[in-house]
Amino acid sequence: MAEKKKQKAEREREVLLGLVELFLMTGKPVGSNTLKENGFEDISSATIRNYFAKLEKEGYLKQQHASGGRIPTSEAYKLFAEHHLKCNHIDPKDRALLEKELNQDTREIAAYLQNGSELLSHLTQGAIFLSAPRFDQDIITDIKVVGIDRKRVLIVIVTDFGLVHTEILYTPKKLGQFTLKRIESYFHFRLTGLDRPKLSQDEEEIASNFYNEIMMRHIVGYSNFSAEDIYKTGFSKLIRFPEFRDASVLATGLSLFENTSFMRKLLGKCTRSGEMQVWIGDELHHPSASTAQSSIIAIPYFIHGKAVGAIAILGPIRMPYPKIFGMIRTFSQILSEVLTRNLYKYKITYRQVKTEQIEMQTPHPKLIDQGSPLQLEDKT
Repeated sequence: MAEKKKQKAEREREVLLGLVELFLMTGKPVGSNTLKENGFEDISSATIRNYFAKLEKEGYLKQQHASGGRIPTSEAYKLFAEHHLKCNHIDPKDRALLEKELNQDTREIAAYLQNGSELLSHLTQGAIFLSAPRFDQDIITDIKVVGIDRKRVLIVIVTDFGLVHTEILYTPKKLGQFTLKRIESYFHFRLTGLDRPKLSQDEEEIASNFYNEIMMRHIVGYSNFSAEDIYKTGFSKLIRFPEFRDASVLATGLSLFENTSFMRKLLGKCTRSGEMQVWIGDELHHPSASTAQSSIIAIPYFIHGKAVGAIAILGPIRMPYPKIFGMIRTFSQILSEVLTRNLYKYKITYRQVKTEQIEMQTPHPKLIDQGSPLQLEDKT
């Protein structure tokens, strides 16, 4: 009797997994005859209906109306995801594309991570979040000046790693386009020591004050590393899913996307665990919104075998979990190998939150010095 009960429970589980897989493919409620025709020909429709009724009582299935087929609940998705958690399969074409786009030597670490996130978003059609440590030995390569209005200018700082920082400064008077261009040339001169521009006394005073201000802000922002850097993309991908066509569900998905502190918490938990993490539906425990129709899959990536950050995919609860598991595992593997190689090749170190001067070359680095973690002016 015990063996028969065990076999029946296993068969019920197989039916549930089969129903979830079919629903993921079609998005349509699954009836007993439909399931029978899709891999369960050895079970009668009546027996399948009995399984459905029991699984519905256990909270794994639900019906939208009395005569319709069943659809999975979040509990069914959780069981399905857990069953496929070790999946490593990836389409050879997708693997080849990941290897082609990610396997490159570059110092532009920030641009590399952002481009990698864009690629993963394209392949999975999900929104992507990626947390990263602070990479050192970066230098400012360019500073752009854009006029906003009579009182403000936008300063755009571009670094060697591909980072882009913006600052808004207030001006003592309205500055014309030619003055702004001369100020921009002055910044270039201060960075390189080359081609000092001809400025009026007023212009040089303004340019010098601007330069000192943005450099001090950059030093403070660079030195104060209290939260992981977050790269994100794929915001618009959510709209293509039927689940997110409901305005309230879409608003929840977007609130997850925009709540950086919430995403940092999830990514930090994944990084510390050192392994893949899956949050389905209300497991996300968002502080201000229902997440019943959303899922997040995250996996850490490594430098020299140490977990330093995590990549996460946000999508609907009806997500092709086995495919995503294989895709994100491959992405993490390639990313880890390339980052480890590039940091060694270009002698780049990094810092992580709550751990001062991790892997630094000197115990007390200076802020501005050749060979130190932060370089502002390259006059070589």
